[in-house]
Amino acid sequence: MAASATAQPVAGGRAIRVVVPFPPGGAIDIVGRLVADRLGPILGQSVVVDNRGGAGGILGTDLVAKGPPDGSVIGVIGGVTLMAYPTLYARLPFNPGRDLQPLTLITSGALLCVVNAETAQRRGWTDFRSLIAWARANPDGVTMGSSGTGTSSHLCISAINSATGARVLHVPYRGGGPAIQDLLGGTIDMMFDVTPALTPHVESGKFKALAVSSRGRMSLLPEVPGLGEFADLGLGDLDISPWNALMLPAGTPEPVVAHLFTAVRQVASQGDFADRLRPLGYEVVTSESPASLAEQIRRETPTWIRLVEISGAKLE
Repeated sequence: MAASATAQPVAGGRAIRVVVPFPPGGAIDIVGRLVADRLGPILGQSVVVDNRGGAGGILGTDLVAKGPPDGSVIGVIGGVTLMAYPTLYARLPFNPGRDLQPLTLITSGALLCVVNAETAQRRGWTDFRSLIAWARANPDGVTMGSSGTGTSSHLCISAINSATGARVLHVPYRGGGPAIQDLLGGTIDMMFDVTPALTPHVESGKFKALAVSSRGRMSLLPEVPGLGEFADLGLGDLDISPWNALMLPAGTPEPVVAHLFTAVRQVASQGDFADRLRPLGYEVVTSESPASLAEQIRRETPTWIRLVEISGAKLE
């Protein structure tokens, strides 16, 4: 009876689009495709992925914000987009609080801090504390690459610099790939980035993993300390765990929101769903209700505004 109750079409039975605001092949795309593949049978209708990359996720998010409020458009949107972008960007084509309806969290993760292993050996960076001590003693002597200004990686190192008194020099790249290549070559010294991009090089011995950006440790890398273990450095309260949520256009009727929420929770409860996402550094998490996600966004937004302010980043 529960299955038949769930298998009720929304949006008049038309195909539902899961908008991924990044190109195919990335971690967010995998999340979107897993959701779409499993949501279709539960709803009893077609669910397809629509990749709309560009402008750091802004174009795809805007597509969701301006979509029909009938359940036919669901966006996989990062918390950074919802909470940091309004401060980071001088202008946005959408207002997250006004134009988007929270549905549920879907994943949470953390960034992995790695250093070039040869550089670490030469400079005596045996752990995260020794890296920070060296960066304090040698202002701008440690260079950290990221996939761009205003990214989670950039905000993370800015907050660490502010809290510890270190001065790691941020070097923005046009994407994480080129930064990783320069880290392999020793042109830069360190990175905070998504786990799947870095762990192969940790396993090969080219990179040395020193920390993760969340307060606690990750289940995928239980041997790597979280920032909460460095309270003596002033990092006890820092917790940068970027999450992704499913969002709808504002004005979507409450019965449709509730129906989709129940269906997505069924998707997330499937054991192999979590198994597929764990290697990407993601933990599957869902909200207690759409309202609780709205409250979480409200509660966490001041933290991300402060991170942007600390970084000094401002984008057009």
